[in-house]
Amino acid sequence: MSGRILARVPSSWILLACIGLLALNLRGPFIAVAPVVDLMQAELNFSPVMLGLLTSIPVLCFSLAAPLASLAARKFGAEFAVTLTILGVLAGVLVRSSGGPVLVMAGTVVIGLAITVGNIAVPLIIRRDFAPARQGTAMGIYTAALNIGSFLTSVATAPLAGVAGWRFALGSVAVLAVAAVAFWILAVGPRNAFLVSPESTATSSLAPVRGSRWITAGLTAGFAGQAFSYYGVTAWLPSYLNDELGMSATEAGAASSIFQILAIVGGLGVPFAAKYMSMTSVTVTLGVLWITVPAGLLLAPGAWWLWSTAGGIAQGGGITVIFIAIIRLARDQASAGRMSAVVQGAGYAIGAAAPPLVGFIHDASGSWTPALLVILASVLTFFASTALSVRRVPKGR
Repeated sequence: MSGRILARVPSSWILLACIGLLALNLRGPFIAVAPVVDLMQAELNFSPVMLGLLTSIPVLCFSLAAPLASLAARKFGAEFAVTLTILGVLAGVLVRSSGGPVLVMAGTVVIGLAITVGNIAVPLIIRRDFAPARQGTAMGIYTAALNIGSFLTSVATAPLAGVAGWRFALGSVAVLAVAAVAFWILAVGPRNAFLVSPESTATSSLAPVRGSRWITAGLTAGFAGQAFSYYGVTAWLPSYLNDELGMSATEAGAASSIFQILAIVGGLGVPFAAKYMSMTSVTVTLGVLWITVPAGLLLAPGAWWLWSTAGGIAQGGGITVIFIAIIRLARDQASAGRMSAVVQGAGYAIGAAAPPLVGFIHDASGSWTPALLVILASVLTFFASTALSVRRVPKGR
């Protein structure tokens, strides 16, 4: 960001604050649906599969639109891409809360497309504007903020819906988008925020990592397992707690928020742990923690708080490990964008299937056991594929 405030101090708290505030808007707007699915179903007459789609449509957008988002981030510039993200989220949230089933679905699609651009742009900003030694920390703050946004909406949505209805509750997340766009414009200036400024195409002298195609394939499989597990648990954990433990909607929403907020520990803990452990060791630790979620809910559902804690740490750390691997293995910005688009595009395509598939399996079987076994399989995929793929990730350059 030559000639701009954020470029002169790329490692400053100004840039980190912008990234953090942006990240609050990149998960919360569609995570907010889970605590109010029953209220939405009563008014809109959606089937369980359709309700699952309200969570999976944005994730499907992450997949289908990832290549275009990568191209947009390079051609329009990262600053303009971030502006598009925030304004798109704001518009989508307002549309989704303003009408019947058609507008609900249309707003959900807009939210998904807008967030897709941010998913690609933010790692590129971190790779470009932070020193290698600080990229892991910046990525950890980004992923931690993603889950803070999920936590806030998980906790607040059900109580707000009880007072003012589900439309108001889902629309209230627009406050975060308004704050983000105001802060972003102040940070980079109106000109940089709203004018197209293509990314530099200069190449790097870094040599490509040996076996990079296989590594990309492995990270893609790992990301798919991570995404499927995360969205499956996020969408249906409140319903599981209601069915198995008799929690109310408000209690289940608050209880499941533990899974979201503990991701902060994983996101911030991975860069710290990587200073003393190999990335493979870090990934194995996260994989073991992830396994406890489906296994624990199957064997000891009464200890749900323990499994939610372990899983929260694992899911926050898992996505951080994969993003750090991408930005450190790519030789330049263009290859980082392409690698990110492949990993996120294919990975989110699998993740998008989780909410409707888990819901379908539960409805068809009348039990949570088969659904949890499917999630266990996806966790094992993340564990094995990611651990094998991060072996060549350097600690910094």
